[in-house]
Amino acid sequence: MLIWDLFKIALRSLRANKLRTFLTTLGIIIGVASVISMVSLGEGARRQTLSTIAKFGTNIISVKPGEQKSRHVSSGKVETLVLGDANAIRDFIPDITGVAAQVYENGQLKFGNKNSNSTIRGTGKDYIWMANFQLAEGRYFTEEEVRSARKICVLGATVVKNLFDGGNPVGETLKVNGDNYLIIGTTVAKGALSWFDPDDQIFIPITTAQKRLFGLKHVQSIDVQVKDMNDIDTVKQNIEKLLRRRHNLREDEKNDFHVQNSAEWLSSWGKAAETFQFLLGGIATISLLVGGIGIMNIMLVSVTERTREIGIRIAIGAKKKEIRKQFLIESVLISFLGGSIGIGLGILISNTVSKIGGLETIVSMQSILLAFGFSVGIGIFFGLYPANKASNLNPIDALRYE
Repeated sequence: MLIWDLFKIALRSLRANKLRTFLTTLGIIIGVASVISMVSLGEGARRQTLSTIAKFGTNIISVKPGEQKSRHVSSGKVETLVLGDANAIRDFIPDITGVAAQVYENGQLKFGNKNSNSTIRGTGKDYIWMANFQLAEGRYFTEEEVRSARKICVLGATVVKNLFDGGNPVGETLKVNGDNYLIIGTTVAKGALSWFDPDDQIFIPITTAQKRLFGLKHVQSIDVQVKDMNDIDTVKQNIEKLLRRRHNLREDEKNDFHVQNSAEWLSSWGKAAETFQFLLGGIATISLLVGGIGIMNIMLVSVTERTREIGIRIAIGAKKKEIRKQFLIESVLISFLGGSIGIGLGILISNTVSKIGGLETIVSMQSILLAFGFSVGIGIFFGLYPANKASNLNPIDALRYE
């Protein structure tokens, strides 16, 4: 018997039990739609996270005080880096385009009758462009203003919004921990991460922060921008050698600082986001498996209901492989139909979440093909047992079945 004839028989059988077919197909529809929507949500979250992190600068090497014990935790003294280390890196390390030492603490900002508790970041003249900030109004401070520890500041967009209602504050005087600072510029909003708002901070010369505000002689980090990403490992090694000499460390002594680069950080976050994406996809895939179990259940019921029909077909010459093909085609047809509808529903859900929920979702052809292929595979896998059971029925027993 031709495949087309078996297809028509399978289609006729499914149409004879429309409600049962719909309910069975519904499991596959929900499964495929869940996989597509969940994977698209995970991919959107991954790209959005990496894009946001990239806003803080690329080709960046960060030098932190203390010995690094794990990827994110350091220990030991946190006063091992000084401003002279940053100056030495700028003077003696080749293939770099910028160096910015930093100190930072939360502080009280006040203008008129409005107050804000924000991050006060003391840094150098290179930081603004190394961290991919753009000026909205005014200017950034100069090297001369850093050397002379001028009491000036540049405000982030959130600070401007909170204290000045979004107006232009350049030229105004802002109280920072009770001292007056002249506002010389503002930055364009970047947008907040879930744990940090880069716009809710002000920037002041690092010497001003050390001498006038925080009373510090050390720095909390040194950011170095590398000219070429391919040279980042070489520059990292050169920085380690330079700082070890400056800190008079013996060969058997461990570094009293640690060096990280932005590529490692981006890779770490990328892997975490991918794990989140796989987790979402795995949870959604479970619903596909449940749909496959539903297909097997209904196909077993169908075999039982049509036992006499199967016996008649075998008795008049139908081969086992034709019986097997007939029920396997029915199973695949259910999963194919459910997969097709599920793709449309999954795309619709993703677009709706993006528009209403404000979350970025990315529906890729890869996720569509994966979900659809998996649904068809489930139809074949869970349809094999009922199909084999039907083809192995004894024709005499089948004809006697009531």
